[in-house]
Amino acid sequence: MSGFSSPHTLMVQGTTSDAGKSILVTAICRILARHKISVAPFKPQNMALNSAVTADGGEIGRAQAVQAEACYLAPSVDMNPVLLKPNSDIGAQVIVNGTAIGNMKATEYHAFKPQLLTEVVQSHQRLQQQFSAVIVEGAGSPAEINLREHDIANMGFAERIDCPVIIVADIDRGGVFAHLLGTYELLSVSEKARVKGFVINRFRGDVSLLEPGLDWLTARTGVPVLGVIPYLTNLHIEAEDAVNQQQKNAGNYQQLKVVVPLYPRASNHTDFDVLRMHPQVDCTFMKEITEFCGADLIILPGSKNVQGDLQWLIEQGWDEVIKRHLRLGGKVIGICGGYQMLGHWVHDPDKIESTAGSSAALGLLDMETTLMDDKCLRNVSGYLCDSEIEVKGYEIHAGESRGPALETPLFQLIDEGGKQRYEGVRNSDNTLLGTYLHGVFDHPQLLAELLGWAGLTQTERFDYPAFRDQQIDRLADAVEAVMPLSLLSALLDLEERSAV
Repeated sequence: MSGFSSPHTLMVQGTTSDAGKSILVTAICRILARHKISVAPFKPQNMALNSAVTADGGEIGRAQAVQAEACYLAPSVDMNPVLLKPNSDIGAQVIVNGTAIGNMKATEYHAFKPQLLTEVVQSHQRLQQQFSAVIVEGAGSPAEINLREHDIANMGFAERIDCPVIIVADIDRGGVFAHLLGTYELLSVSEKARVKGFVINRFRGDVSLLEPGLDWLTARTGVPVLGVIPYLTNLHIEAEDAVNQQQKNAGNYQQLKVVVPLYPRASNHTDFDVLRMHPQVDCTFMKEITEFCGADLIILPGSKNVQGDLQWLIEQGWDEVIKRHLRLGGKVIGICGGYQMLGHWVHDPDKIESTAGSSAALGLLDMETTLMDDKCLRNVSGYLCDSEIEVKGYEIHAGESRGPALETPLFQLIDEGGKQRYEGVRNSDNTLLGTYLHGVFDHPQLLAELLGWAGLTQTERFDYPAFRDQQIDRLADAVEAVMPLSLLSALLDLEERSAV
């Protein structure tokens, strides 16, 4: 590994989106961390609607928060210095060093990227100074010819800091050798020189049947295949952005039916992973209203374009479905943008998310919301009102809601510094809840309380944080079996260390 300016940094790039970059970085981080090697994740530029709040009040991609968890670390802004949150087909909110700096169209952002390279490199340098190893995740594919100029997410970044690269492909998609060879051949001479290996992800069957292809690829490119990762059935690692609409837990005794309308700019859908894993819950993301055939609970998720998604919701007929659902005794929860939709009006006078101005909302809560430029980013804790049930979560929103509905709050929170405040809404007949808090389902006691409120009797305890950590270990076990510590240490130019 000599000859690289950043030898203790390893970058994982992929042949396509969802090739396995995020999970491979997560796995490598956990392998190194449990062998007592200090390691941090890094993604120069992320485009995702799933985000997390850092301890210092910044916003980063959710995948990097999961990777930080794999390292046994709290997430920091330096782990993802540039985050793009799409709010239209041609534009996104741009977040730099944890803070939103405005909305940009794709062409504007492309011209702006060179200015961000310094920020990205400085974040990486700070991590290098703190940790023995940094594992970098690329974005999309390095072979997107139209995006090569001003690239800060893939080879442009790797060339700038001078680090080695491995390329991963998903064999379950088919055409894995075409993906790997085609990607490699589209790289420049200097970019090819930093590719130290290929990784094949999600292989099913006898790996010996794949070996002739592996030998051919190595002979053709001179680049070794470092590992073939097996397909792990029912593996759950929180998604960076893509939504899998299939029920994760296909058990035979789900007792509570939950439906989440999946509008175009739905955000932080990882809020509902715990429901999709719960053995007693059938939780379905639903785009087509024609698929709706009743539910115990409807949850409106967050949104990066509340007025646009509200319009979609009404055009699809979900407003009438929700009102009928409540008349028939069903329950409804609105989270963040979904909470704002439950009021009478959503106002956006400063065009924070759209040019819609003011939009009539669903009218189920006596309140109005005004979007403002100052985004609220904070981690919170407290209690469910009139109980000792603890709540922990995080807020990511640009709006402030006001009105009589807030006189019956849902949570009693304690801010940093010990100041008490109230948050959320519970309506008068106890059929509808609204909150700005993400992550409220993650904690076992509150989860059981909310599921009981929605109609589930004799709720089984489900510790989602513990389950999530077990899944990271399961992934790391499978990857370490084919990519041992000795291999990772060589790639990172580290002295191999044994587990303690």
